[in-house]
This record gives sequence, structure tokens and C-alpha cells, in this order.
Amino acid sequence: MPMPPRRLPAAAALLAALLLAGCGALKPPSGRPGTVAAPATPHDLPAAVGRVEPPGPGVAALPGAEPRVPEAAAPAPAETGIASWYGRAFHGRRTANGERFDMRAMTAAHPRLPFHSLVRVRNPANGREVVVRINDRGPFKRGRIVDLSWAAAQRLGIQGLATVELWPLAVGGAEAAADQAR
Repeated sequence: MPMPPRRLPAAAALLAALLLAGCGALKPPSGRPGTVAAPATPHDLPAAVGRVEPPGPGVAALPGAEPRVPEAAAPAPAETGIASWYGRAFHGRRTANGERFDMRAMTAAHPRLPFHSLVRVRNPANGREVVVRINDRGPFKRGRIVDLSWAAAQRLGIQGLATVELWPLAVGGAEAAADQAR
């Protein structure tokens, strides 16, 4: 049954308000069935763990491919620049490598590093460091070098934008080769 014309503007305004309210909330979802409650502090978040992941659907792993690890860690960071973070608005959506984004995982988006690379990220303002796994592409704003997950940003003490230093630890591997073959 169609809505009377005089109620249409009110319904459209209500819908717009609800959509905008969801964009403004930066807190992680909680209390919904199937969700995990947010950690009490950033230090309660688990660290990123390097692991061998199966390639995406329809992609065969390259035989004998192993992650390339740099010979020696450089004393200076490979990149220094502005980091941003993303969370609730993208939680559960597909990332560029095909997996579902988990705002509570220690992951990040980088424009060039191969998927599944492990990167040490340091916030020089407070000295905190985390290790994240690259699983997405971005950021798409000029001047930014990495988009961190909500969990990684919390661990680093980042509320909005911050200057960070990046060191690649393990670049790519069988998973990265399989993703690049897609």
C-alpha cells in the first residue's frame, strides 16, 4: 500500500537521520547476537599473528612459495606519514583481498605492499608499536600512508589522524602470490 504523499518527507527525513546516526557512531557494536563485546582497554586486544592462510576461492597456492623476510631490519622506518583508521562502518564488508573486514583484528590497508605482509607500525608521539597484517588497499586520501583497523589504532593510542612509522617485517608469501595472480 503506497504511503500518503504528506508522510513521504517525514519518512525520508527519518531514514536520513537513521543513516547519518550510524555514520557518526565510532564505538564498536556490542550487545547484538553474534558479536563480541569491545575490550575494556586497548591493551586487552590480541596482537597480530602471522599465519599461513588458504588462498581465496578458485586460486591455487604457488608450490614452495614462502614469505620473504628482509635480511636485517633497517634502523630507519621504511615509511613515515599520516595514518587514519576505519572501523564500524566497514565491519563485515569485504576487503580488497576478499576476506571480511574485522575491526577488532590487527590489520591495515596499504596502497602498495602485497596482501598478507606483516608491518610494524610505531606511533612516535607515545612510542607504542603494533604488528599488523595488510589485507586491504588504501588509504585513498592524499598524504596518508596507511589505514589501520580500529583495534590497531586503539593499541597505538590513535583517536583520529596521527603520524606513524612503518617497517615491513615479512613481505607477501604464498598468500600474496596467490592474491596477485587473481
